Amino acid sequence: MGISIKYQTALPNFPIKPITNRIINKINIEDRRFHNWYRFVLSFPPHLVRNYLDDFEINDKHTVLDPFCGTGTTIVECKLQGIRSIGVEAVPFSHFASSVKVNWDIDADMLNQYADHIADSTLNELRKQGINDDTDFDGNINKLLLRVLDSDSDKLLIKDSISPIPLHKTLILIENINKLSKKPYYNNMLLALANALVFSISNLHFGPEVGVRKIKYDTPVIRVWLDEVKKISDDLKTVKNCKYPGSDTLLGDSRNISQIIPSDCVDAVITSPPYPNEKDYTRTTRLESVILEFIRNNNELRKSKKSLIRSNTRGIYKGDDDDEWIKNNEDINQLADKIEQRRIELCKNSGFEKLYGTVTRLYFGGMARHLFEISKVLRPGARLAYVVGDQASYLRIMIKTGDILAKIAQSIGYELLRIDLFRTRRAAATKSELREEVIVLRWNG
Repeated sequence: MGISIKYQTALPNFPIKPITNRIINKINIEDRRFHNWYRFVLSFPPHLVRNYLDDFEINDKHTVLDPFCGTGTTIVECKLQGIRSIGVEAVPFSHFASSVKVNWDIDADMLNQYADHIADSTLNELRKQGINDDTDFDGNINKLLLRVLDSDSDKLLIKDSISPIPLHKTLILIENINKLSKKPYYNNMLLALANALVFSISNLHFGPEVGVRKIKYDTPVIRVWLDEVKKISDDLKTVKNCKYPGSDTLLGDSRNISQIIPSDCVDAVITSPPYPNEKDYTRTTRLESVILEFIRNNNELRKSKKSLIRSNTRGIYKGDDDDEWIKNNEDINQLADKIEQRRIELCKNSGFEKLYGTVTRLYFGGMARHLFEISKVLRPGARLAYVVGDQASYLRIMIKTGDILAKIAQSIGYELLRIDLFRTRRAAATKSELREEVIVLRWNG
């Protein structure tokens, strides 16, 4: 059977020029409400979701699914547009963040009131120790009895991701927040702290990989947390006494989606799965996951990784068999073999480099398994938009992710409507332009 792929040079309603990272992927000021409670640096923007909701003619009679929900861009935007949605996410902290972002039944005034109380208690405790939150500590740090993470948790963090004094202040703040764990606004307080941790308190830098830049000896913690709480409460006030549709968020593996969502209930899918590269997606949320105790040791981290699409060599485990789904796919086998041949030619012999061909097969096999599984929950005529990107992470061998996934989808029974160009980005290693695309499919049943 012949495979046909239609390309479109720009997304529906998007200007053809300029398609750049800064403009196309930038979140508009008017879109920051709810979305900016906590958001991946590389998340796709809310206006992308709106464009496909319009293109698919989705309204309040429909249900939208995001099977790789991340921090909830699709489901938050659907709620704002009055559309019921379901999000599925495998990473525990990301699932938590998306769940909090679509729960708007919170009393904003009470949230502020209790946050102020917690802040006062924490600041008083710190002052007794000779620590002022708004000025750098200038005493003898060796005389402080600083709180620290336990050894199992500490080993999970990127080295120097947070300095000792800010960590100490953060752990005291968490202890006081936990005293209100039974209150409905407890989760909002934790999410506010997570956002403050990543973008203000920590030493982390995203460019786009997560790493450490300038080390902060000390930095405000309580004040920046209160600023994040106020941002959340201000947004909640805008929807007070308003009715919005439900948004369900489920913790689960997108490769087993028919086991957690009823059949024939989804009208559209708007999502962005992992790309086949060396990005360990669990590192993006590692700091907040560890400090807020969503992951406490290596066993819990491994359990979380096993529920993800195999997209990097650090997430491969004995017994992985998703490659069985594409074992007869000539294109993928040739691509994996080409990567392995390049490795041998370049004498690249590290344990990770030897797995490049394996992870390529596992990635596309996992996506094939996902596409088959998700077809069981789709209504006839459902349309799907998958944001994916070309990659050259494996020894500079180009992986045309969109093309390959489109062909896999067609082999399962999906109709390929077109492939839209979302943006281009320049690969540092190859100096070439990589396409980030949206595969647009239809499931006819």
